[in-house]
Amino acid sequence: MQAVRSDIKLMHRPCWVLAADDPAALASFYGTLCGIDPGSGDGVRVLQLPGAGSLMLYRPSRQRPQPAQHGRLALCLRVERLEAAQDQALGLGAAVLEPMRQEPFGREVWLTDPEGNRLLLLETIP
Repeated sequence: MQAVRSDIKLMHRPCWVLAADDPAALASFYGTLCGIDPGSGDGVRVLQLPGAGSLMLYRPSRQRPQPAQHGRLALCLRVERLEAAQDQALGLGAAVLEPMRQEPFGREVWLTDPEGNRLLLLETIP
């Protein structure tokens, strides 16, 4: 397959974009879970994820709402201690979607964040 030339130059690294009913609360959830600054303000929140670019949380326009969706795309947070990360996420309002399990690439647990978005916690095999 041959590379296609593009005249578009990205200004920043790609980021995750997540519509939220309460961007401040969701920023607090992810900021606490990742040990990073959740930012401040009433509008868009941008969290700088360690080694993974950024997560932008925003409230959709009332003229163009974004209903919660369950698709194949999910945020994956790679963690060192899966049980501790799961306990912290649950304490912050997450819920277990699928129980912890061993996969060939590591251990994982699927959760939903406080607004129902899918979240994967992954402890990879060293």
